[in-house]
Amino acid sequence: MKTQDKVLILDFGAQYSQLIARRVRELGVYSEIVPGDLPAEEIRSRGPGGLILSGGPGSVYAENAPWPDPEVYSLGVPVLAICYGHQLVAAHFGGRNHVRPAPNAEYGRSRVSISGGGELLAGLPDEIDAWMSHGDLVDRLPPGFICLASTPDAPVAAMADPERELYGVQFHPEVHHTPQGKKILENWLYRICRLPGGWSMSRFAHRSVEEIRKQVGDGSALCGLSGGVDSSVAATLVHQAIGDRLTCVFVDHGLLREGERELVERMFRDQMNMNVVSVDARDRFLTALAWVSDPEEKRKIIGHQFIDVFEEQAAALGDYQFLVQGTIYPDVVESGTSSSAVIKSHHNVGGLPEYMKMELVEPLRELFKDEVRLVGAEIGLSDEVLWRHPFPGPGLAVRVLGAITRDKLSLARKADAIFAEEIQAAGLYREIWQAFAVLSDTRSVGVMGDGRTYGRAVILRAVTSEDAMTADWARIPHDVLDRTARRIVNEVKEINRVAYDITSKPPGTIEWE
Repeated sequence: MKTQDKVLILDFGAQYSQLIARRVRELGVYSEIVPGDLPAEEIRSRGPGGLILSGGPGSVYAENAPWPDPEVYSLGVPVLAICYGHQLVAAHFGGRNHVRPAPNAEYGRSRVSISGGGELLAGLPDEIDAWMSHGDLVDRLPPGFICLASTPDAPVAAMADPERELYGVQFHPEVHHTPQGKKILENWLYRICRLPGGWSMSRFAHRSVEEIRKQVGDGSALCGLSGGVDSSVAATLVHQAIGDRLTCVFVDHGLLREGERELVERMFRDQMNMNVVSVDARDRFLTALAWVSDPEEKRKIIGHQFIDVFEEQAAALGDYQFLVQGTIYPDVVESGTSSSAVIKSHHNVGGLPEYMKMELVEPLRELFKDEVRLVGAEIGLSDEVLWRHPFPGPGLAVRVLGAITRDKLSLARKADAIFAEEIQAAGLYREIWQAFAVLSDTRSVGVMGDGRTYGRAVILRAVTSEDAMTADWARIPHDVLDRTARRIVNEVKEINRVAYDITSKPPGTIEWE
């Protein structure tokens, strides 16, 4: 019986690596993501009960293909290799000629036939649906391996060497599009790795508080508190760790939702007894953003201004060595990693200047939004805080298209508030992941009071999601959309047209900029 209670995920640049970690944690086992080329001795020193080799965009026969330390296969630790990892195992034990370009690349749902599934595929039917995303495939079994499953286009869709506890799957068990994927991971964790389990968000919260205490020591920290779920949970964890040595700085940058400042001060200063300093920086931010239309430039300007404000507050308030941020994993992956493309920069990831003097404390960096909410519930935050819809760090700057002006911000803020009121009145707020209004830079002709208008167009955006990595447009009843549109046009002067965005993510993103 193994005593190790964690899994290490060797990351080869997969967009799904954190999703693998999340699925493992959901099944009660703690997991960490590490570089794919982490030395075997370092892996041994961490004492994992299992190793997962992630997918990735590489090809095993490419000149600069990423490979793990070959000694990882000799550690006596069970290995589950997924997609590119599956091909790495085949190439290591059988040679690179065991992997070749697929004559018909598989992207999307495929039907997988199981033949002698062994421990990994135990309890599954003879055929399952699975999500494929690969241009190469394993076409021959390495010596000592048996085939567990196949598809019409992938003769070795799953393989195993049970004696050495090596398993590989070409498909992605971690995604929801593989309905039996959770069962496959559960089999690997408990039947093959024989892990004890017991990991929970309660344990994560406890571990985070201890790690924050260790990192901060006797020092003091500032927290960039926006009132959103992420920064609220981060602030509460740090407050539990270091108490009054935490000061929360709420920056009113003029890009907030309606009533945001009043809500934050009431919740955190009055109800939770935290040290909260409110900074009126509206003129500063809006001056810096004047005439800026490019969304990436907006984000980076806002990021620099945020850090400048925090450093100034640190100098004015006392000696602060640490800056707390509510960074979560979707922020990180969308801002680009060492092996993934930049989708959009986040002010708390891609926009940080090199000269920043404080050390970052980011207790939520490895969590998805739904996990953050679970942690928040564990540490006693109210539903009013936990179930607020996400709001981007750059605020309305990325919901007002084109150059930002005070008038345009006012229009976007009023339209957004009306939309929120209507979905709350309809009882839909908890069902929708995120809903907001985007003020376009487009004008259109309309008719009001028998007269011609030439006003602005607003786009309503509402999505359902589990983790913000993918999202579908929300099927809001037509009568709710109708009431929202009529109210916006009637109550917000200069807006004469309302549209509803029905684009999913991908190919779109949730925010427009």
